[in-house]
Amino acid sequence: MPPSDGWYLLGPFIAVALVGFLGAIFWRMGLQWTRAADDPLRDLYAGLAIFDCGDDYGLLCPAAATDDPLIAEEIRALLRAAGIRSTSAVRPDGRLLVLVFPEEVDEARRLVGGSPAL
Repeated sequence: MPPSDGWYLLGPFIAVALVGFLGAIFWRMGLQWTRAADDPLRDLYAGLAIFDCGDDYGLLCPAAATDDPLIAEEIRALLRAAGIRSTSAVRPDGRLLVLVFPEEVDEARRLVGGSPAL
């Protein structure tokens, strides 16, 4: 027989209120941390590659860099003819990188280094 006075709702209400209260505290702490313009650790983070999103290409390594998209395609065709898989990516400064897997980067750089495309 269910209780008729409503005390069975008190436990879930306290749990929801506690989770909401803790969530508000953690959200407020996180919001203040991101708004800090004079963060002393900001300069420290600037030098770490783990916090820098600019040069992270996952499992790929750069084999060549160029400003011209046609030259990047020529390099990729040269690597494709040698059996090396490659792709290209645009750096934040606008230059194009030809990316290959790490086990093939030495061979790709040797092939591209003697190319008139560079």
